Amino acid sequence: MFAQSDFAGAWRMTRHIDDRFAKQRGVFFGQAILTSSGKAVLHYHEAGQLRLNQGPAMRAERDYIWQFENAHVDVSFADGRTFHRFVPEGHIAGTDHPCGDDYYTVRYDFTKWPEWQAVWSVTGPRKDYTSYTTYVRISDA
Repeated sequence: MFAQSDFAGAWRMTRHIDDRFAKQRGVFFGQAILTSSGKAVLHYHEAGQLRLNQGPAMRAERDYIWQFENAHVDVSFADGRTFHRFVPEGHIAGTDHPCGDDYYTVRYDFTKWPEWQAVWSVTGPRKDYTSYTTYVRISDA
């Protein structure tokens, strides 16, 4: 089982997106920085370049709050709304996240630590895509 300190630091990210709804593929290259913002809390910030099909590269960023509680991590959006929960070990599903009529499911894979992966499947009337994100450690906190 991993602790807050195991995730703190900088991670190189590569995300591949297979968007079946929009009939396009995308790739994101960037970094995730996880910084301590209190006891058992990490601020997650990712930023990089997203390219869809052969279109121009666009800047993309997002922020989350990771709260470490007992054996799991509660992930919230930057504004505090609940997103999902996961257990940081092995190859495991996180909790699902309904968002309006769309539905998000995630699987994490920590079996190749310090490289790890998150795979999101999103379905609904407006979305149908899978994103595969690989994280590789750049530096500790």
